[in-house]
Amino acid sequence: MGDSSMIDIVTIGETMVLFYPFENRPLKYTSLFSKTIAGAESNVAIGLSRLGKNTRWIGRLGKDPFGDMVISTLTSENIDLSKVIRDESDFTSVFFKDMNRFGDPEVFYYRKGSASSKWEPKHVKKDWFEDSRILHMSGITPALGINTLSFTRECMKVAKSLGLTISFDPNIRHKLWTEENSREALLSLVPLSDIFLPGIEEAKFLLGDKPVEQLAKEFISMGPATVAIKLGEEGAFGMSKEGDAYMVPGEKTNNIVDTVGAGDAFATGFLSIVADDPTNFSLMVALSRGNKLGSIVIQEKGDWETLPSLKMIENTPVKSR
Repeated sequence: MGDSSMIDIVTIGETMVLFYPFENRPLKYTSLFSKTIAGAESNVAIGLSRLGKNTRWIGRLGKDPFGDMVISTLTSENIDLSKVIRDESDFTSVFFKDMNRFGDPEVFYYRKGSASSKWEPKHVKKDWFEDSRILHMSGITPALGINTLSFTRECMKVAKSLGLTISFDPNIRHKLWTEENSREALLSLVPLSDIFLPGIEEAKFLLGDKPVEQLAKEFISMGPATVAIKLGEEGAFGMSKEGDAYMVPGEKTNNIVDTVGAGDAFATGFLSIVADDPTNFSLMVALSRGNKLGSIVIQEKGDWETLPSLKMIENTPVKSR
């Protein structure tokens, strides 16, 4: 891992408390819930920590029991929380999953005006990044509040100025903003990233319905050194600015339980390879690791609970009926 005092990857973003039906029943008929945490960036931090990387998560939380739960859960996953901000005047956001038998749940958020929506560019500090190698952010944060797009941009610029590799997953949430606003905002962030990780539908939303190779080329022309486009069960397509391009097939599974954490699991796997050597990693190996983790997490309920250790990756077959 190199210098043990270094943080391999910093993630910044919203982590919420998630409630889902204790039994697989529609939300309106449910009175018993299970409670956990979820957030795209903290999911990635947890996954990378389990793979032996030093990870830091930065977020804003209310001084409330839900914020306490986020802290205790991430602490138990050996994540550095030294830069987390907690505010007595704000609340920690929550959301509910309405499960269905197809594994693709409907989600209801209660987050407007939350602590995470109050980020501003002036909050960004160099010491968040000075001991770190990689910054990973997603397109959720820019959608949360009035100043969160400029906050995201400032995080990426400051980290880049300090020599970090910038990873960006657009993670488009159409419930959070209009199509026009999200497209414009997310395209403005692509040039600040070194690694861009869209899903195929996100890539088409941003650039139009084009072949995956053409989409990757257009994103590369905007500035990233590497683009990896997730193709669901078909796998992933990756391209580097040097012109290397790989199509890595997915690991097939018929046992799909919950697809929500698949994109974060892919990012976790991909970045676990990048972290070993951010300027000279194998794109094909990173794509394969991303596919592997994505196929594992969709077989169980939960966004991050089933993210594996390195030993588990090596020993986990992909289930089928």
